[in-house]
Amino acid sequence: MDSTLACLAAWMPRQRWYAAKGRPPSLRLVAWWDLPADDDATVRTFLVADEGALPVVLYQIPVVARATATVEASPDHVIGSPEPGTTFIDGAFDPAYTRALLRLVTEGGEGHGPRTVAVGVKTHRGAIDIAAPARVLAGEQSNTSVIYQPDGAGMPVICKVFRQLHPGLNPDIELQTALADAGSAHVPRAIGSIAGTWPDAASRDTVEGSLAFAQEFLPGVEDAWRVALHSAAAGDDFTAHARELGAATADVHLDLAKLFPTVTTAPADREATAATWQRRLAIAIAEVPTIADRREAVESVYRRALEADWPPLQRIHGDYHLGQVLRSPERGWMLLDFEGEPLRPMAERRSPDLALRDVAGMLRSFDYVAGSIRLDHPDRSDDPMLAWARAARQAFLDGYARVAGVDLDVDRTLLAALELDKAVYEAIYESRNRPTWVAIPLRAIARLAGAPTPAA
Repeated sequence: MDSTLACLAAWMPRQRWYAAKGRPPSLRLVAWWDLPADDDATVRTFLVADEGALPVVLYQIPVVARATATVEASPDHVIGSPEPGTTFIDGAFDPAYTRALLRLVTEGGEGHGPRTVAVGVKTHRGAIDIAAPARVLAGEQSNTSVIYQPDGAGMPVICKVFRQLHPGLNPDIELQTALADAGSAHVPRAIGSIAGTWPDAASRDTVEGSLAFAQEFLPGVEDAWRVALHSAAAGDDFTAHARELGAATADVHLDLAKLFPTVTTAPADREATAATWQRRLAIAIAEVPTIADRREAVESVYRRALEADWPPLQRIHGDYHLGQVLRSPERGWMLLDFEGEPLRPMAERRSPDLALRDVAGMLRSFDYVAGSIRLDHPDRSDDPMLAWARAARQAFLDGYARVAGVDLDVDRTLLAALELDKAVYEAIYESRNRPTWVAIPLRAIARLAGAPTPAA
């Protein structure tokens, strides 16, 4: 088993979903589970803990083991050879795993290993083509998604394999399945999921959680980020699209408030939010010292928000931006990826929150569209991009308020504080990962701290 861990440790840092960039993993095998294969390959999913991370991160790594002489996979997808004559292939790029994965999700059944069980939970009642050609979705970072597109008229499916595992039901499965079952027009149909039990990485207890989620795949569509980026670059009017997106967002929020309990905001909720705001601001000032000049103004926005009336808390998307939405010519705006921020504990992601947090996230996303174009074209005047973002933000708010039945002028102090906190978070992220982009959140902090109006 040491040779297996050595292969995985050498391969993992090159994968987009590996969280600890810049250092080698310190791996411990926690468990594994097997699925039957259609050929002579072995299909095994390893659960390995990276003990060099704080807190410890548990990864799900599907592997297909084949005789080295028979391997036809691209070298990019080969993990290594733990022993002479055997080669490990990244499961997502091998048909033995992709077929076994889709069969488990759509037909049910179980996969077993030491103290570990993976159970297929079928949601969709229609037939799914198990033999459909599979390919991996490019560009994904936190997880790995496999797309199945039948040659005929069958339903295309996309199955997301969660790379970082946490105890508890993943809200992506919970919320999207509930919305789809309730007839929401703004989410793809749910196909099925895989639930698992495994040994806890930090104790001897057995925990339960989510391993994978399959849903209807919408071919030939673009995510809202690309649609908005093309619109802004061309100087096209995006307000009708933004207004429809606001309406779709409100419609989903209303459905979530009906499907799941809402909670009256308590003093403890305000105190916890205030503590989060202050902690994030302190980190941002330490890493981006220019923010210190606006500390008093930022804290003033936070104080006004804490003194305002707060709406009830409810289930929300949790990581809402233009990249989480698709534009379908036939079905309009479709919301995806309800799992919340992947690095937050599952209990936090499943807790009721302020619906305005999603609204703030989308407002920041419009700002990023304009900011990214300004960075790519520094010779252009800022005025057209500022005007585009301002119009898109206002149209989104108008569409949201109309459907949600809320007065965002009343809620503007809270919304401004949530957007400001998001911009502070972005400043930390950009300073660590894309320093040339830090100007985008810094401009937002200056604007929001100076004049906290949601559409400014």
